[in-house]
Amino acid sequence: MNNKLIKAINCILYSLIIFIASNFYVIRSRTGLYWIFLLLYIAVNLFPAFVLPRTKRLKTCARGNALLTEFLGSAALSVLLFVLSFTKLLAVENMFQNPKLWIINTLLAIVLEAVVFWNGMLRIFFSSEQLGIKMRVIAVVCGMIPIVHLFVLGKMIRLVSDEITLENQKIITDEKRRAQQICATKYPILMVHGVFFRDFRYFNYWGRIPRALENNGANVFYGEHQSAASVETSGQEIAERILNIVAETGCDKVNIIAHSKGGLDCRCALNLPGIAGHVATLTTVNTPHRGCEFADYLLTKIPKAEQDAVAKTYNAALLRLGDPNPDFLAAVNNLTASFCRDFNKKYPDVPGILYQSIGSRLNKAGGGRFPLNFTYHLAKYFDGANDGLVGEKSFSWGKTFQMLTVNGTRGISHGDMIDLNRENIPEFDVREFYVQLVANLKQSGY
Repeated sequence: MNNKLIKAINCILYSLIIFIASNFYVIRSRTGLYWIFLLLYIAVNLFPAFVLPRTKRLKTCARGNALLTEFLGSAALSVLLFVLSFTKLLAVENMFQNPKLWIINTLLAIVLEAVVFWNGMLRIFFSSEQLGIKMRVIAVVCGMIPIVHLFVLGKMIRLVSDEITLENQKIITDEKRRAQQICATKYPILMVHGVFFRDFRYFNYWGRIPRALENNGANVFYGEHQSAASVETSGQEIAERILNIVAETGCDKVNIIAHSKGGLDCRCALNLPGIAGHVATLTTVNTPHRGCEFADYLLTKIPKAEQDAVAKTYNAALLRLGDPNPDFLAAVNNLTASFCRDFNKKYPDVPGILYQSIGSRLNKAGGGRFPLNFTYHLAKYFDGANDGLVGEKSFSWGKTFQMLTVNGTRGISHGDMIDLNRENIPEFDVREFYVQLVANLKQSGY
């Protein structure tokens, strides 16, 4: 018997138990039997699912989702019973003669159904990663709107169900291939962040990607450079980081995966004395190798005083967060198309290093989260198809180039490529994408 059939039987059986326990006059002539169903009702609330995934968090999700599904089933039966009670199709003895019976039963049904609902809702609210803030707010706002709340609940159940299925399958997949260590490359992986972010300890710039790589054997390090600085300053910091990693591990070389401006920073670093010999590969992800035309436009249109005010605020904030010398304007100016034209002439590719690149595309503005859904329009006007920030024509660099998107109206944004929102995107498993990327490096001898 497969899991889908078991889950279906589980849902039907438990929905009936909740329904009968919530409507005592269904078996009111058999008091002893009703108490048995009431005990079963308690058991359902404690153990609502037969089939459970591997981890504690996913088990909580699965139990919560099962309770909400069972709530829908039992509530539908209760409503149907309520309607039929006042028709000739279902003659309930003493219903009209004894309205007190009906009132007590209705109150009991409301209370017991509410317990099931909140038991399930609280479980998924505090355990699901895919509901997100937006969906949680929608649930709170629409919770008291008749009919609408049912559609919202249905969407929440589907989201959590998909999350459980995907995450559990990933655990199983990693367990099956653990012995293969498919990401155990010859040289460690150095992951370099883009502009306006840092390698924070408790919020990983790369989302769930590093853990997926490590689960498959990768040895992962981070750039640990400033969030905003000129390409040359960042390049020097990354160069020092490379030398530190080599000295620490004795690995001789590293494989670099760099996102956004980090790709330009690394290309600069590779041209500094004594660095090229310690780098095997450079993979740039959504890097503006040819800059962003809309950045040139904004810098010419926004008054210098306003630019300085924004820069001063940003630099002051990042100083407090650990950047020794943040330079907002230098970072922004180094993303322009005019800067990149000169940069590409000044910093050519270094022989002996594998350069490869990856890019992605949003299919419409709404596919990206704020602020990418806003900047998409600017980028499209000046740079054409883009990921919300960088135009498609700017991504390609090196020996190979891979362009990514998905069917439909969503696409894959600049942030999606680093799992910034920890969102499971249909047709694009970002964690598995990086696992296969690093696995290919290993197969190629890097």
